[in-house]
Amino acid sequence: MNSTPHIVSDVMTRTVVALGRGAGFKDIVTTMQQWKVSALPVLDDERRVIGVVSEADLLPKEAFHDGDPDRYSELRRLSDLVKAEAVTAADLMTAPALTVHADATLARAARTMAQTRTKRLPVVDDQGVLKGIVSRSDLLKVFLRDDEDIAGEIRREVVAHLFPEQVGTIRVEVRDGVATLTGRIPDTALVPVATRLVRAVEGVVDVDCALLGPTRRPDLEPL
Repeated sequence: MNSTPHIVSDVMTRTVVALGRGAGFKDIVTTMQQWKVSALPVLDDERRVIGVVSEADLLPKEAFHDGDPDRYSELRRLSDLVKAEAVTAADLMTAPALTVHADATLARAARTMAQTRTKRLPVVDDQGVLKGIVSRSDLLKVFLRDDEDIAGEIRREVVAHLFPEQVGTIRVEVRDGVATLTGRIPDTALVPVATRLVRAVEGVVDVDCALLGPTRRPDLEPL
């Protein structure tokens, strides 16, 4: 297999609004409203991502706004109480920041978001410098890929490698992202392998691998 999977840099947004350490509370809220985002990366002087401020980091200030918390609340929500008293990005941010590299696969970014229930991730280079941001909607762009484009990759990168002698007889069709493979192959033990490889092709929604084994010859009657 020599196909390069789609990576984060293919779908990320390259124009990103970010905060410095000293950004004030009201400026942060204003920036979120203006850009219609729920979280902002915080950068150091070298544009390295050092944290993220989200709406969840800002809400404690409102939650404790109506008075001093009792002792029980102080102990139970100590981290929220600290956030409620913070006024700059450096004190409000969640650190270290959860990030992803620009050359990470979309599958890896999607797993990270799913496991951490994150809506978006700052994209960084090897030095941690901000290069963009990737959101859940960005990762879903791969499913807009043209059906024939997907089918072409399956023929080149799956069928041609697994079944080089049957390239001309195995039929690959993709409709609305669902890939169907039909034809005969010499060894049906490779069907699960083919299914797994086709499912890994970017843009594939589901796989119907209907490949059959070789045609059986009829038994000859004895003379």
